[in-house]
Amino acid sequence: MFRFWIAAPLLLLLSLLPLRAEVAPLAQPTDAVMLTVTGAIGVTNAEDAAVFDLKMLQDIGVTGFATSTTWTTGVVQFDGVSLKALLDRLGVVSGTLKMYAVNDYAVEVPVSDAVEGGPILAYAQDGKQMSVRDKGPLWLVYPFDLDPEYRTEVIYSRSIWQLVKIEVVP
Repeated sequence: MFRFWIAAPLLLLLSLLPLRAEVAPLAQPTDAVMLTVTGAIGVTNAEDAAVFDLKMLQDIGVTGFATSTTWTTGVVQFDGVSLKALLDRLGVVSGTLKMYAVNDYAVEVPVSDAVEGGPILAYAQDGKQMSVRDKGPLWLVYPFDLDPEYRTEVIYSRSIWQLVKIEVVP
C-alpha cells in the first residue's frame, strides 16, 4: 500500500509531461533562407520560427526517388529532405501543415502524410537545384508511382511547389 502512494503521484506527474519529443537546438543559416517553419514546433532558431538554408535541409538527410508527375514529362529524379525527417527534427507529431508558396498560395497537408518513404521537400530535379521558375525552391513531391493511393486528386492538390513557408497548426 505504501508503494502505491509513492508510485501514484510519480505516474501522475509523468502523464502530465508534454508528448513532444526532445529536439536538439538548430544551427543558424549561413546562406539564403530557403524555408521558414512556424507554429507548433519544438525548436526554433529565429523569433518564433525555424529557418533553414539548403545545407541545413541537407544535413537533416538527403533522400530521393524517381517518379512521374502530372506536371513533368516522363520519370523524373527528385532529391530533397523527407517531410517526416523534417517534422521529426522539429518535434512535430500531429496537426496540420499549412504550406505557403512564394505567391502566398497555400495548401493544407495533414501531418499524417509524413511517413517513411512518403513525400519529400524536393530541391533538385534530375540533379539540378530547382529555381522559382522551375517550381523551386522547394516542391512537396509524393512518390506517385509507388502506390495508387498517391495518384488521387487530393494528393495532387497537396503537391505545392515554390514552397517557402510551413505553419504547423495543432
